[in-house]
Formats: sequence, C-alpha cells, structure tokens
Amino acid sequence: MTEPVLHLLVPYWGEPALLDATVESVLAQTDPHWSLTIVDDCYPDHTAGERYGAHPDPRIRYLRNERNLGTAGNFERCRQLVEHELAAFPGCDDLLLPDYVARVRELHLRFPSAAFFQPGVRVVGGDGEEVRGLTERVKAWLAPDGPFPRMVAGEALATSLLHGNWLYWPSLAFRADVIRDRPFRPDLPIILDLALILDLVLSGEQLVVDDHACFAYRRHDASASATARFDGHRFSDEDRFHHEVEQRLDALGWRRARRAARLHATSRLHALTLLPGVLRSGSREQVRELLRHAVR
Repeated sequence: MTEPVLHLLVPYWGEPALLDATVESVLAQTDPHWSLTIVDDCYPDHTAGERYGAHPDPRIRYLRNERNLGTAGNFERCRQLVEHELAAFPGCDDLLLPDYVARVRELHLRFPSAAFFQPGVRVVGGDGEEVRGLTERVKAWLAPDGPFPRMVAGEALATSLLHGNWLYWPSLAFRADVIRDRPFRPDLPIILDLALILDLVLSGEQLVVDDHACFAYRRHDASASATARFDGHRFSDEDRFHHEVEQRLDALGWRRARRAARLHATSRLHALTLLPGVLRSGSREQVRELLRHAVR
C-alpha cells in the first residue's frame, strides 16, 4: 500500500455494549485507512463473536483466544497480530473521535522519524461525560508544554515519565516496526505500557505530543487500572521495575532520569491517596504494602 494504514487492535474483555460503542466510533472515522482486530480473551458472554465474527466491513476482524491469556498475554497476542505500518491498542471501552485515524496518519507523515504519537485526549467517565479529576490535573501538569505538535525524546522525556506517566496508553499510536521485536512483559501486567514506552525512550526513539483532542479515554471503576489500584502487587511491581530502569539509566549517564526513577514520587503519592480506602475495606497486608511503597 502507498498509504500508511493504522491497525487498531482491541484486547477485549468486558461489557459488549461498550465494545459496540468502540466499534461504532471506528466505523465513524473520516479517514478510511484503518483496520480493526478484536481479540477476545475468552470473555464468558459470546455476544462479541456473534456480532463481529462475520462483519460486513472487511476491515473488521474478530478473533477469540483458545484460552484466557490474561491482560499481558492478550496485549502480547495483539502485538503479534500487527499487520500494517501503524498500530494502536485502544481499550474495549474507549472511543475514537471521528478524526483520530486522520490525525495519527497526519502526525506520522509530518514526523516520519517518530516512533510513537500521543494525540490530544478527552477523559470521560462511565456515563460518557467528560471528567477532569486529580489524575487528569496531575497528568496535565507533568506533560510537556507547547507549541504542539512537538517532538520529545531523550533524558528529558525519560525524566518526566518517571516522575509520573502522563501518557494515555490506549490513545497512543506506534510505528509498527519499532514494536515488532519488543514483546510486552508478562511479569508487569499493570505497567506493561510504561515498560514498553521507556524501553523505546531509552533506546533513543522519539515521541510526538499533540494537543488536538481526537480520542476519548474512559476512566471508570471497572477499568483494569482501577480494579488493580488496591492490589499491593501493583506497587511491588513498580518498585522492581524502577530499580531495573535505574540500572539502565546509570549506564546511559542520565543522572536526572535516574533520580526520578529512584524517587518515582507520583507513584508514592498515589499509594498514599489509596490508604484511606484500603483502611476502610482492605486487608492489613494491603495497608502494609502501600505503606512500604510510600515510605521506602
């Protein structure tokens, strides 16, 4: 093909009605240069297969795993299925605004050396209404300033992401060639996105940041990140990962980024914000895990 195609790969596990809304948002794209693959991780309800197993639009493909692979396994399955020049992994409850594909392709054509792209994002709740909570305000504070779109890379990018991950993973688009040989880590199911991103950054790849909102990221209590927030393993995984990253940064001589990895301040603050809820309804072990992460 002479035109770059954006391959949308949706790791599916969840409410069929939300997936329907995601698919409808893809079908409503103003730019037709897309392909959609839904990878069903053995969700008990077979509605998705009935609706998309033989969809009339040939750009839509539905696959069902032979067994449940879990979050990391299904993302890896999606990565292995990438067929086109560009790839994105929207959630099965997120929405593409009508010009998402057009904007990503435009950014790729304007910045062909960039490895991945962060378009502008609107955050919506479970009811579809736009929200701007504490997480969104912190992300906006950590993200680079304009003018947009702009390219960012190197130690400055690594440092900002290690202070706090201000990216919106489901909205990111990647050049397929840079992720083809980078598998998702099965031992980091909640932060597998950050692990892949930092591997790209530490390898010298560049990110384009844009402020044109063309993606609606859904933040609600049923999302994977929300259901994992009270699991102490999330923070032990983060501690282990940041220690690994420190060693890589030390070898690169990126001292500011190494300090940010050692501190990972927003992660510690996040643990502290969860303490009241865990004290009310969690176990003692969860409380101890949060405290260890916050003050270690």
